[in-house]
Amino acid sequence: MGADRFSTAARLKAIGQEAQARVYRAATRRPAPRRSKLTGRAALLALVLCALIVALAYPMRQYIAQRSDIADQRKEAQQAKQRVEQLREEKARWQDNEYVKTQARKRLHFMLPGETGYTVVSPPPSAAPDGDTAGRRSSDEAAAHRPWYDNFWDSVDHADAAGSPRR
Repeated sequence: MGADRFSTAARLKAIGQEAQARVYRAATRRPAPRRSKLTGRAALLALVLCALIVALAYPMRQYIAQRSDIADQRKEAQQAKQRVEQLREEKARWQDNEYVKTQARKRLHFMLPGETGYTVVSPPPSAAPDGDTAGRRSSDEAAAHRPWYDNFWDSVDHADAAGSPRR
């Protein structure tokens, strides 16, 4: 028996039996549980990425909001520069004596010595009842289109009429 133990045929037979035993064990064994595709490293990587996204979300929102504010401020500054330029042009016009005379004639109805001024007086609008706001509104609109001195004298007349006792 000692010689069989080391013979090639005996060795092959033992290897075959071992292989057969392994196959039998593999066939009768329950299937090994499947490993999850999410390994510990992948889970850690996902956790780190989520933490980075959460950490960077607020600063990115602030950055975008500040960029928007900067754009708005630049737009306002450009509009202010345009307004300043318009005011400079208007100031230059008011430095011209002819422009001032023209505006005084147009807005204040001033006359030069020797000129005769004419003002066309239109009939007064019909008086509305005191509770009617539409009537007051139309008289306010009419007053806006009359010369300033007519409005002034009308206010003096109304104040005088309100102060006089009724008989």
